[in-house]
Amino acid sequence: MKVEENLKHIKSAIQKACEKANRDPEDVKVIAVTKYVSVERAQEALEAGINHLGENRDDGLLAKWEVLRDKPTWHFIGTLQTRKVKNIIDKVDFIHSLDRISLAKEIDKRAANKINCFVQVNVSGEESKQGIEPEEVTDFISSLADYKNIHVIGLMTMAPFTSDEDLLRSCFRRLKDLQKEVRDLGYKFAPCTELSMGMSNDFAIAIEEGATMVRIGTALVGEKDQEVQ
Repeated sequence: MKVEENLKHIKSAIQKACEKANRDPEDVKVIAVTKYVSVERAQEALEAGINHLGENRDDGLLAKWEVLRDKPTWHFIGTLQTRKVKNIIDKVDFIHSLDRISLAKEIDKRAANKINCFVQVNVSGEESKQGIEPEEVTDFISSLADYKNIHVIGLMTMAPFTSDEDLLRSCFRRLKDLQKEVRDLGYKFAPCTELSMGMSNDFAIAIEEGATMVRIGTALVGEKDQEVQ
């Protein structure tokens, strides 16, 4: 299916979720996660009206960046190895996976300007998930004060892959509570007004619980076997 058609369905779901939560759909940004698809499919997403593209590997991001350059707003959404920071730092607008001081140091050292970062939190407690523990969030963010190129705009999490709506809501609500805690600290370097949470299977629930950015891959651009060569 064309990205344009998929986007219509997604926008409809966003509209409904926002109505339930008494929110403005304009406050929710859709990030097209293009990690499994070709640059042609990413281009199709741009032509459909998507302005934000997300990649989780440095080589994947660089390959698409070479073609698309500054047409989209670029999001790095995967685990970022410290040694790979130099490869992507001047290409991305947002990093969604800040989860350790060593990474903050490298971003700060390599960046020419402030980088919008989400602190990744492992709300679900799953061993397979990256991110800091919820109890460590405020102390971790406080420790970032001296890094002039780190701008903490919000928190990010990956919820369990499950159909258990109550479990999903509890994860998203926990992140929302943490976001408000950090926001209320009033740090200039960490306004923490954003929430990056929700994917193809759970984005509507995430929006109902406060997501401002949703990361949608399969439901929007399709799976790997749907690549356009």
